Amino acid sequence: MKALVITGPHQAEVQDVDAPVAAPGEVVVDVKRAGICGTDMELFTGEMAYYETRHTSFPVRIGHEWMGVVSQIGDGVDASWLGARVTGDTMLGCGECRRCLQGLQHVCDFRGELGIRDGAPGALAEQVAVPVTSLHRLPDSVDDAMGAMVEPGGNAYRSVEAASLRPGDRCLVLGPGTIGLLCGLFAKAAGAEVHLLGRSERSLAFARTLGFEHVWTEETLPELPWDAVIEASNAQHLPAKAVDLVEPGKRLVYVGLAGTPSLVDTREIALKDVTAVGILSASPGLAGTIQSYATFAVDPRPLIAATLTLEDLPAVLAGHRPVGAGSGPKFHVAIGG
Repeated sequence: MKALVITGPHQAEVQDVDAPVAAPGEVVVDVKRAGICGTDMELFTGEMAYYETRHTSFPVRIGHEWMGVVSQIGDGVDASWLGARVTGDTMLGCGECRRCLQGLQHVCDFRGELGIRDGAPGALAEQVAVPVTSLHRLPDSVDDAMGAMVEPGGNAYRSVEAASLRPGDRCLVLGPGTIGLLCGLFAKAAGAEVHLLGRSERSLAFARTLGFEHVWTEETLPELPWDAVIEASNAQHLPAKAVDLVEPGKRLVYVGLAGTPSLVDTREIALKDVTAVGILSASPGLAGTIQSYATFAVDPRPLIAATLTLEDLPAVLAGHRPVGAGSGPKFHVAIGG
């Protein structure tokens, strides 16, 4: 079968690789749609921290935002999964440690990460093998494009859930990338007044096309009381700015990651009596995201700039924006027929 393989820093190609076989407790999925994200870009450039910690090494078969159809089941897997339209969790815990047994497999020290950590080949391929325990069924109302947006949506869903928004609350999202925009859409669905803070006019202009009326830069941001601040950027200074901006007694959510450590004054967090929450992964939010998409409370599809082929991806990873691509931040790959 064909799969996208990152062979070294700034080097990627489509290769013929062995097709997966479903081990006991696993399924093989025929991938229909998959996306690429910032993590994939870091894996491509070699800047991903996992290379230094030796959780990941070249070559890497990427792809953790995906959907497809189960075509093969291993021993011990219920036959009802055959033919099911599914997506799946990225975080694959060991299933035996204290955290996994408490339902916290996404922070298991021994976890695999599909398409990210060694030992878990990703879904930018014609097929992918995953544990059946990681699967989520997709209802018919969630089409293929939506299905491949469940994983990034889960991060945003959890972020907004952590913000504990009530109708009428004012929520500020820092960073209008994929996760930030999705946070804004989920916050709107929760009845909040949503404001976005960004830097590039291109990203801010795109945010306006999604119906966000309150879009600002740091220079134009009005002095308003913010009931929740969701930090979804990669800017080193914005985590501290989030502490300055949030109303006393309210909530901060950190889902963005900067390339270097961000300094936050915990005295300010204590003196303002705010709650600060960190979000690592989509895992506990996948089911809620699917439900939100199925009812069209949130529609992520406008974020998709273009749908490409596997062969198009090396150029996209290298920074080329295909002719005719829209203004959205997300690229998808259509793989199966």
